[in-house]
Amino acid sequence: MIEGNRMLAGKRPPFRPSAQRLAARAEAQIGRFLSYVGSMDLLFRNRTLCLLDLVGWSAIPWLALSIRLDRMAGTNVYFNRTLLFAAWSIMFQFAGLYLTGMYRRLWRYASLDEMFSIAFALALGTVAATLADRIVSPALLGAAAAAVALPRSIPVICAMLAIMWSGGTRFSLRYVSLLGRRGGRHGKPALIIGAGDAGSMLARELQQNPVHQLEPIGLIDDHTPRHGQVINGIPVLGGRSAIADMAKRYGVSTVIIAMPTASGTVIRELRELCVAANLRVLLMPGLQTVLNGQTTLRQVQIEDLLRREPVRTDEDGVRARLAGMRVLVTGAGGSIGSELCRQIARLDARELILLGHGENSIFAIENEMRARFPALRLSAVIADIRDPIRIDEVFARFRPDAVFHAAAHKHVPLMETNPEEAVTNNVGGTHTVLEAAERWGSAHFVLISSDKAVNPANVMGATKRMAEELVRARAIRTGRNFVSVRFGNVLGSRGSVIPTFQAQIAAGGPVSVTHPDVTRYFMTIPEAVQLVLHAVTIGSGGETFVLDMGQPVRIADLAKDLIELSGLRVDYDIRIEFTGLRAGEKMFEELFLDCENHPRTSHDKIFIARSPAAASFHDHELQALIHAAGEGDRARTRQLLARFVTRVGGQLSGPTLVPAAAAAVNGVMDRKSVALSPK
Repeated sequence: MIEGNRMLAGKRPPFRPSAQRLAARAEAQIGRFLSYVGSMDLLFRNRTLCLLDLVGWSAIPWLALSIRLDRMAGTNVYFNRTLLFAAWSIMFQFAGLYLTGMYRRLWRYASLDEMFSIAFALALGTVAATLADRIVSPALLGAAAAAVALPRSIPVICAMLAIMWSGGTRFSLRYVSLLGRRGGRHGKPALIIGAGDAGSMLARELQQNPVHQLEPIGLIDDHTPRHGQVINGIPVLGGRSAIADMAKRYGVSTVIIAMPTASGTVIRELRELCVAANLRVLLMPGLQTVLNGQTTLRQVQIEDLLRREPVRTDEDGVRARLAGMRVLVTGAGGSIGSELCRQIARLDARELILLGHGENSIFAIENEMRARFPALRLSAVIADIRDPIRIDEVFARFRPDAVFHAAAHKHVPLMETNPEEAVTNNVGGTHTVLEAAERWGSAHFVLISSDKAVNPANVMGATKRMAEELVRARAIRTGRNFVSVRFGNVLGSRGSVIPTFQAQIAAGGPVSVTHPDVTRYFMTIPEAVQLVLHAVTIGSGGETFVLDMGQPVRIADLAKDLIELSGLRVDYDIRIEFTGLRAGEKMFEELFLDCENHPRTSHDKIFIARSPAAASFHDHELQALIHAAGEGDRARTRQLLARFVTRVGGQLSGPTLVPAAAAAVNGVMDRKSVALSPK
């Protein structure tokens, strides 16, 4: 019995492949065959297509004549005219396709543009051939042959057949190539959210490019009329409410959001739906992001959750204003300053001067600019804006036509404990640069200000507000286009809240937030700089422009989003700890004073803040403040600064004294972690 079992064990039963295995094998064989067929389009070079054109065009006049006469018999009477018309057609149609570049195309990437070009070139060639047949052919054939003219409909039929032949041969290659690439693909199934132009383009890219390893099997769109439609062979399955069901039905694990202009709120809602369905979320960014070197598909980032409708600026107007000018940027190595340099370099400035105090940051931006803009005349200057002799020497040497003043100390808590530095840099430095700009004839001056300058409650905001008043006073005195541009926090700037939170998350937490309800305004660095540059074109002198920052964002929500985007869970993997407001901090920032009216300018994203009168402070008060700060007299510095702040409607807190409201909050929180309140 045991021996029999051994014999049976050594004898394998006949192999009967399952239906599933047979289907998989057949699918693989079909995929290989289609891949081979798809590669055949590379064998059909344009010289082969040219030969096919000549063969087809030679036969088309005879075919057109037989169609017109509804028979082949009797066509011999038109033999000479038809032969000559075929020669004219070949000559002029070949010239049409050649001159429009149709013999220099890679037809696996052909589109409707190529189809229209083919139709136009062949139609034009047929018209030329018809004219030659009517004018030149009779002289060549003699009176007897000339008396037998081709029917007038023959050129029309010939043009239609030529377009069908030449277009058909080329687009059949594109179809075969596409069929081969699709047949050879075995990517993971994916859903695309957005059935517009971006979604259609992405679907086509995923079908044709195997590097992504994703196979689009359906589109999601909230526009009801699109439901049930088919785009590039992919059905529109429904709206966002169908994401979870469709993903489960088709075994989808990846969802791609193809909505480059969608607001941050929409991106947030879609991401939350996908995360709830345990789906990986990728994003197709806008064209500008792709041109800046980022990959086509990427993970959702915090900037995507906060973004607004893209800013559109009059770049031609800015170029017309800055073209041919010498432009100086202070703080050129900083976040705003470096982006200013990048965008100004594209606007045909005559020369760009990078001025900064930190040699490493100036070294980095100079190298970047020389690599990206080799034809730009560029100068890098290491200088401290608080040194009037050095700044005057720089202005005397370069004579800048326009100055963008981005150099400043910006960290609120640090400036609270170092008010002397804030005053000497933000106030004294601005005064020094303004003096030099006036002395050496600069026509434009733009101060980068802050929303903390409104009703200032801290040293940093107070110094920025005083800088605004210095610019306004100088504009009134000189009549030049000296303006200030006020905006809030910029995403990704060095030392800002987002890099701080990311570092805390990388360290395992906790993430420190001052208060559950504290809010701030945010915008991207490129967006802010675009509007700053646009302000140059609409300013006349003395204005304070305020950028439309959208809706304020709760910092607690920002922390929560960053934790979740890192693939972690709030209060489980990373804890949010509320530490209480620090000295000089507000619960919310303001963009305008109560006494300011703020009409929109010609650009709908830029306001102009108009005060009834400039803040009254005298030159001797300014000099006394700068002198006290330069001498390190902290008490006197704060006293003089507080006097100015009171005059402009703010209230400066002491360096260690927290305002009453903040103290109450701190007492309630007692520096302990509390639960995150809902949005």
